[in-house]
Amino acid sequence: MTLITQPPVEEAETTIDQPRTRPRRRIRADRVGLYGLLIIAALTALLPLLWMLSGSLQSLTELLSNDTFLPADPQWQNYITAWVQGDLGTYLRNSVIYTGCAVAGILIVSSLAGYALARLDFAGKGVFTFIILAVMIIPAPAMFLAQYKLLISLGLTNNPVGYVLILITSGIPMSTLIMRSFFVSQPRDLEEAAALDGAGPLRIFWSVILPLAKPGLAAVAVIQGLGAWNEYLMALVLFDDNALMPIQRGLTAFTSAETPQQQILLAATTISIVPVVIFYLMAQRHIVKGIGAGAIK
Repeated sequence: MTLITQPPVEEAETTIDQPRTRPRRRIRADRVGLYGLLIIAALTALLPLLWMLSGSLQSLTELLSNDTFLPADPQWQNYITAWVQGDLGTYLRNSVIYTGCAVAGILIVSSLAGYALARLDFAGKGVFTFIILAVMIIPAPAMFLAQYKLLISLGLTNNPVGYVLILITSGIPMSTLIMRSFFVSQPRDLEEAAALDGAGPLRIFWSVILPLAKPGLAAVAVIQGLGAWNEYLMALVLFDDNALMPIQRGLTAFTSAETPQQQILLAATTISIVPVVIFYLMAQRHIVKGIGAGAIK
């Protein structure tokens, strides 16, 4: 009996041990390949920023010669020249005000509209959603002339209010759909419990739903904040006073063909991205939470 039963036991042990080692090796190889691709993608994204930082610390002769990537003698005075000569303080202040007001307005309107589309039943709900999608399909340059004529009729040209209104209306459609998708994914149990306690729709929205929507609000704020910060064309046409220009318009002061100052332009560009980087780092935690919550749901 021992001679008959012994071989099957050995075969069973070998068949059990073999599949345990192979998947582990495959998983490790897949991870190495994935991390390698991520590192390459990260270096590809960081290379222009590193080149900009290096060029901002070089002299014009060294920058145009392209002899080395790293500056031989860092020219920190380039940043002082960019700040003083380009009046970047005024432009940065304008951009912070414009971007902050635009993002606040977009968050208020898109969160209310997204909640109404996700939870309320009213006539024309589907038509309203279709209109939002149709507006997103229209290219921004196609609406530029109509927006400019509207601002002229309202007397809001060369006026920060008109510029902020354009930024808000441009960001509402996409932000509304993002917030609607986020509200739809939320369970109704908390809303029903708050309704049983006597809370109205606005109270439920402000005290129950909106605190849960922080990841979605952070994602909208980052997307629309970057768009508002980098806006250039409307500001160029709308404003006649340089004191009202945003930072993107201020960077053009260093692009004169008569006096090329590429190193100063790179220093000014580096200064201009600092507020955006700080804002993104502050909101990154909420964005990651939003992506994880959406994936789990």
